Amino acid sequence: MNKRLAFLEQHVASGAADSFALYGLGMEYRKEGRVDDAVATFVKLRDKDADYLPMYLMAGQVLIDASRTEEARAWLDAGAEVARRKGDGKTLGEIESALALL
Repeated sequence: MNKRLAFLEQHVASGAADSFALYGLGMEYRKEGRVDDAVATFVKLRDKDADYLPMYLMAGQVLIDASRTEEARAWLDAGAEVARRKGDGKTLGEIESALALL
């Protein structure tokens, strides 16, 4: 049993989760191969905090791994826009590298 996953699920269900906890839950779902749960969690995070930049790359990578190319491109394009607006060149470069794989 994945204790970290159980803790994060409980924490998010309590309504007290911050952006980092939601991101962590999405990452745990990714690690478990639960693509739909990971993406749904990233969608919740985007709805709560659209400027949380790391989620865009991770959501894109989850979707690339699942061969869901168009969805991945949408997440990565949105992340590139946020990175440009925030002036985060490092993350923008990572997102552009992921886009080049599509």
